[in-house]
Amino acid sequence: MSSGAATAVRPVPKLAPRPSPRHQQVLLTGTLFAAGASVMVFAGLIGIYLSQRAQALANDTAWLPEGVVLPLTPANVAIATLLMSCVTVQWAVWAIDNDDRNSAYVALGLTMLLGLAFVNETSILYQRMELVLADSVSATLIYTITGLHMAMVVGAAVYLGVMAFRALGGHFSSGDSSGVQAAAIYWHASVAVFAVIWYAIYITK
Repeated sequence: MSSGAATAVRPVPKLAPRPSPRHQQVLLTGTLFAAGASVMVFAGLIGIYLSQRAQALANDTAWLPEGVVLPLTPANVAIATLLMSCVTVQWAVWAIDNDDRNSAYVALGLTMLLGLAFVNETSILYQRMELVLADSVSATLIYTITGLHMAMVVGAAVYLGVMAFRALGGHFSSGDSSGVQAAAIYWHASVAVFAVIWYAIYITK
C-alpha cells in the first residue's frame, strides 16, 4: 500500500459566507430612515412647544404654572451623560472595525449603562420640577417631548443590546461592522435630539 493511499485526505471546512454588501446597505439605510423620522417627529413637537411659549410670552401670560421651576442641574448631568455615551459607542464601532472584541463588549456595555443612567436622571428631573401633567399646555408638551425622547433612548439601548448579542455570536468583524455602525447612528441621533431639548426647554425656559 503506498504512502499516498494510506494518508487520509480531510476535507477543508468551509467558512460561513460573509453578509452581502447589499444586506449591510439595507440595515444602514433602514436605520438612517428611522433616525431621520425620529428627528422629524421631535422637530415638529419642539416647534409646537416654542411656538406656544412665544405666544404665551407675547400675551404676558406665564408659560409655566406658578411655583414650577425647571431644575438645570439634573438636565446638565443628563446631557453630560449622553455626550459621554457618544464616545463609548464610537469606541465600540472602532473596536469591531479592528477585531478587538473584548473592547467592543466593554464599550457596548458602558453605552447601555450610560443610557440607563440617563433614564434615571430624567426620572429625578420629573420629581424635582413637580409639574402636573393636566395643569397646563406647557406641562403636557414637556412630558410628551421628554417622555418620547426617553422611549427613544430605551429603544436605542435595546438596539445596541441586540447588536451586542450578535457580536458575541461572532456576526461582526472588521469585514462587516454594519450592525454596530447602524446602532451607533441611531444612538447619536437620540443624543442630538436631547441636545436640542436641553437647550429649548431647560436652558431658554
